[in-house]
Amino acid sequence: MLRHALDGLTVVDFTQIGAGPTCTMLLADMGARVLKIESPEGELGRGLGPGWIGEDAALYHGFNRNKLGVSLDLKTEGGVATARRLVAGADIVVESMRPGVMARLGLGFEALAGAHPGLIYCSISAYGQAGPYAQRAGVDGIVQADSGLMSLIGIEGTEPCKVQAPIVDVMTGYVAVMAVLAKLAQRARDGQGGQLDVSLINAALALQQSSITSYFADAQLPVRVGSAAPYSAPNQAFETRDGWLMIAAYMPERWTKLCALLGLPQLATDPRFATSPLRVANRQAMALILTEALKTRTTEEWLPLMRAADILCARVASYEDLARHPQLEANGMLAQVTHPQHGTIRMPGFPVDSAQANAQPHRAAPSCGEHTRQVLRDSGFDDGEIGALLDAGAIRCADAGPSVAAPAHAAS
Repeated sequence: MLRHALDGLTVVDFTQIGAGPTCTMLLADMGARVLKIESPEGELGRGLGPGWIGEDAALYHGFNRNKLGVSLDLKTEGGVATARRLVAGADIVVESMRPGVMARLGLGFEALAGAHPGLIYCSISAYGQAGPYAQRAGVDGIVQADSGLMSLIGIEGTEPCKVQAPIVDVMTGYVAVMAVLAKLAQRARDGQGGQLDVSLINAALALQQSSITSYFADAQLPVRVGSAAPYSAPNQAFETRDGWLMIAAYMPERWTKLCALLGLPQLATDPRFATSPLRVANRQAMALILTEALKTRTTEEWLPLMRAADILCARVASYEDLARHPQLEANGMLAQVTHPQHGTIRMPGFPVDSAQANAQPHRAAPSCGEHTRQVLRDSGFDDGEIGALLDAGAIRCADAGPSVAAPAHAAS
């Protein structure tokens, strides 16, 4: 089973917020022992709410399950030396610093690979490890803009929109997992590790495979058409009496069935709408006619009628709808994680063989430094060394010293 596919592998995780933590969470979901390295103040993702779970953002909990929390101050010699010892016992490093930062710390690939030729070193950045933009910082929204993704989203004449979920971060995390697993397979053959260059910009372009390919084919810039697909019609959300219904009836038979179901059989042979390309060209007129008919019933009334006619459709669901979605329940995709202080936390779980995978327990995201002492002991540090590192401020253990400062929301 995939939840145990990576048992026995150790990952040292120098990432924060979205892309890197998605990668390392999935590796942890598949059984890898992931050591999440944070500064004594905690990673930035802990403060990016709403919502909140205790003093930390729900976002942090959503990206960091199944990991062991280790807190090191990489601004100190002891913190860096500790990190190097942890890497010496690891198979994989994942880092999301700006290119060059890890090298300046003495933790770059070149500094580590000589003594550790099998090390797989995955570097995640906004724009890649080389090139004119390599030193630019970039987050999900910036790369949604710079990659052209925002030019696809919204309606002409209004502001460009972004996907409100950090889709580029998450896609980049999945790309990084793909790269790491491929490198593991290669290492099994030749024994060699290597550095992997994963970037948000490349992942964002991969998300736009069809639209960018279309642009290079005909040099036509995409038009922002809201919920509609640019390549077929009808394939968009339509207003009903009480909500919105997504309909994909662009195939000839389904278009004819839709027109009949709506009491508009003449529309199927209307010269403006006879083919999908014609319906795309005359989308606005088509949508007005269909919407007038669809607004005569509620979404709940239309759904069984559409399905009985084999017309592809779905309610435009809210997150309230997801919480009671019968297929998500059957798939077991909404996982439950038990936190020792905060109880049950719900989140999307491991997405492959999900019912079986998420039936197994997940470990809650760690508090800052929660497992520092345990991990160091397991890595061969004795109590004297751990005490000296504590005294020097090189590490933080959750069972020693002051707590991480609460974010501003917690004090209000």
